[in-house]
Amino acid sequence: MTDRKPQGVSFETWVEQQIRQAQERGAFTGLPGAGKPLQIDPEQTAYDWALAKARREGVQTADMLPPGLRLRRERDELPERVLRLPSEDAVRAVAEDYNARVEAFWRRPAESRWAAVPGLADVEGLVGHWTAHRPPPPPPVEQPPPAPRRRWWRRG
Repeated sequence: MTDRKPQGVSFETWVEQQIRQAQERGAFTGLPGAGKPLQIDPEQTAYDWALAKARREGVQTADMLPPGLRLRRERDELPERVLRLPSEDAVRAVAEDYNARVEAFWRRPAESRWAAVPGLADVEGLVGHWTAHRPPPPPPVEQPPPAPRRRWWRRG
């Protein structure tokens, strides 16, 4: 890690000084790929490059979205997500948590006038979807009746 920029020195001068010192130390010698052309696809856009880099690094592309679009995407995925939940109360809790985060987003100042504005999730609609698509509960297993108890004085 380099030192902090001293007061009164321009950034350009300071950066050039850091590069010169690294060259003198030999920090740039023997780097992999030195002297070879960069692997650049002329058809690849900056967006394509960013997606490929994120996938190589193991970053979820949904994490790269702005907050409004991320909330919209989450709302679109809620019906599939609630199907894995065990109870109606859990479905309501997930939907109400999402709605609370959307309302908090609404209270923040907009990043730009073109920022996506997410809508609330329909809690009752999600509960209805969960009810309609959940697998039926397994039939109860009948337990055989317990054997009659024999009294100790009748054993014999």
